[in-house]
Amino acid sequence: MTELGKTLLGLGGVLVLIGAVLLVAGRFGLPLGRLPGDIAYKGKNVSVYFPLGTSILIGIVLSFLFYLFSRLHR
Repeated sequence: MTELGKTLLGLGGVLVLIGAVLLVAGRFGLPLGRLPGDIAYKGKNVSVYFPLGTSILIGIVLSFLFYLFSRLHR
């Protein structure tokens, strides 16, 4: 049971870090959420937003970070 608690605390810490990075990125005017490939549709009664380009960029960055993390812990 303690391993589950440690895992949940670790995931919570990661979410806090990701939130902090996104807040800082917004203050410095980085175009996260407005990259080429992000799909936005505004109709008469509906608006749909799908951040495809941003999701790909975040996925690449996280993959690189996890790769570095795994190489350091060998």
